[in-house]
Amino acid sequence: MTKFLLTLHVLAAILAVGPVTVAASMFPPAARRVPAADGAVEVGTVRLLHRICRAYAALGVSVPVLGLATALAMGVLGSGWLIASIALTAAAAGLLVAFVLPRQEELLEDLDAGRTVDRPATVRLAMFTGIFNLLWATVTVLMIVRPGSTTGA
Repeated sequence: MTKFLLTLHVLAAILAVGPVTVAASMFPPAARRVPAADGAVEVGTVRLLHRICRAYAALGVSVPVLGLATALAMGVLGSGWLIASIALTAAAAGLLVAFVLPRQEELLEDLDAGRTVDRPATVRLAMFTGIFNLLWATVTVLMIVRPGSTTGA
C-alpha cells in the first residue's frame, strides 16, 4: 500500500504542481507582451495561463493529502524533514492563493479593460512566482534527500 500511495503522491506532484510552476512563470512575460502584438490573441494566452494556474492549483491539493497518507503508512509523520516539507508546502500554497493568483487576476482585469500593465506589477508577480517555485523545489529536494532517513537515501 505504501508504494501505491507514494506513486500516487509523486504522480500528483508532477501532474499538478508542475503545470502551475510553468504557467505561473510564463504569465508575467506574457502579460508584458500584450500591447506589442495583437491584443486579443495575447490576452487569450494570458487568460489561458491563469486558467491553468487556477485549475492545477485546485488539483494540487491532492499532493499534500496523498503525501500525508503516504507518511502515515510509512510511519514518518514525526520526522523533521517531513515537518519542514509540510511547512514549506503550506507557505507555497499560501503564497499562491494570497499573492500569485490574485495578482494574475488584477493584471487580467487591466488587460481586459484595454489598459497596459506596468512593468513593476509584472516584476512583483514574477518575484512571488519565483519564491513559490523555489519553495516547491526545496520540498522536492527534501522529499528526495530526506535528512536523517533510515532508508539510506
